[in-house]
Amino acid sequence: MTETTEASLHRTPLHDQHDALGAKLIEFGGWLMPVQYAGIIEEHRAVRERAGLFDLSHMGELFVEGPDAGAALAYALVERLAGFRAVLDDRSLATALCAVQGPRSVDIVGPLTDVDLGALRYYAIGEGHVAGIPALVARTGYTGEDGFEIFVDNARALELWDALTAAGEPHGLAPVGLGARDTLRLEAGMPLYGNDLDRSTNPYEAGLGRVVKLDKPGDFVGRAALEKVAREGPARKLVGLVMEGRGIARHGYAVYRDERRTGEVTSGTQSPSLGRAIAMAYVGPADAESGTILDVEIREQRVPAKVVDLPFYRRPRTDG
Repeated sequence: MTETTEASLHRTPLHDQHDALGAKLIEFGGWLMPVQYAGIIEEHRAVRERAGLFDLSHMGELFVEGPDAGAALAYALVERLAGFRAVLDDRSLATALCAVQGPRSVDIVGPLTDVDLGALRYYAIGEGHVAGIPALVARTGYTGEDGFEIFVDNARALELWDALTAAGEPHGLAPVGLGARDTLRLEAGMPLYGNDLDRSTNPYEAGLGRVVKLDKPGDFVGRAALEKVAREGPARKLVGLVMEGRGIARHGYAVYRDERRTGEVTSGTQSPSLGRAIAMAYVGPADAESGTILDVEIREQRVPAKVVDLPFYRRPRTDG
């Protein structure tokens, strides 16, 4: 990365903190972001075993407000609000986002917030304070673990980061970069836009048909096309692959069944939790059944891989 390129990139309000922690920084989506601190495997294991702290301030935050806000969002995301009494407010560059992810996340965030975390279900969001800072707290994340994403004004970002760091120290909290975030989300079978999803992908292909509510009244963009896919079935399916031979399947690698090309890899890595190379790939529906043996072409060699159900990893269930 040249000095000119680096100077043109957005920086999060926590940039100096990452420098002080010795993070390796890379360009990511127009931002200068930490890819790792102590190392990807160490950070990955911190999240699986204890907790990790992420700066995700590069993510966008869009607020839709007005009497028809719910109806507008139900219709489509969100270029298409015309005709509704709703306003789109892009607060992305004014909002910081820190995430605490891992089995100790409740122990870390709970004492700092007046939001009732016990009542906050997965994918729900609450409004209150964290460390005395006005915040939105969402029980969401991209790791496959329990955790929280905390949204605050940019001016309070460093204050929040420091409070979470101090509260997390007795629980083994570690700063985590984008490298471990990618291995964590892949183990959890969570698709990444630009790799596993794009504008040519429909939810049924990606295993996300559960988010399409065809029984709801009213129209939404793409409804007719999705009804057709629901009736006829998708032309391809996103599956998990566990490599049976040596090599890591990478984005764009061809997938074969015998001599017939059936699809291609969208994401792949060496799984720290499983100790195996894993990947996600789109393949033909006839080749998507769990247990099917396919081949991935890696450096002009065919390497066998087994189709498995997603996700590769599920967090252990706990009582209560």
